[in-house]
Amino acid sequence: MRRAIEASGIPNARVVNARSEEVAAGEGRETYDAATVRAVGRLSTLAELASPLLREGGVLVAWKGRRDPDEEQQLARASEQLAMRPERIVDVGDRAGSRHRHLHLIRKAGSTPPELPRRPGVAKKRPRG
Repeated sequence: MRRAIEASGIPNARVVNARSEEVAAGEGRETYDAATVRAVGRLSTLAELASPLLREGGVLVAWKGRRDPDEEQQLARASEQLAMRPERIVDVGDRAGSRHRHLHLIRKAGSTPPELPRRPGVAKKRPRG
C-alpha cells in the first residue's frame, strides 16, 4: 500500500496498521473521507467499523464477491443506527480474477452514534441489522 501511494503521488493518503476500533476511539474519529476494504466481512459489520472513522459524507468502498440479498438487507436494516447509507453497487465485470465481483459504495449519512465504536471484535460477533 505504501508503494502504491508513493507511485500514485497522493499526498494525503496513509497506511494505518491497527484495528479500526482503536483508531476510531482516538485521533481517527470522523477524520477520513474514504475507507476501502476487500472481502473481509459482512456489509453491516464493515459499515459499523467504518462509520466512526469517516466524516459525514465520506464513503466506504467494499470489494465483495457475489451479491448476497440477505447480507444487503441486513445492511439496509442497520444503516440508520450506523449512520451509513448504501448508495450504489457496481459490478466489476468479467476481468481476469474479477468474475462475480462487486464494489459496494456506502455513504456516511450523519454523525457517528455515540456507542460506536464497540469493543474490538464485537461488530463481527454481534452484527447490527
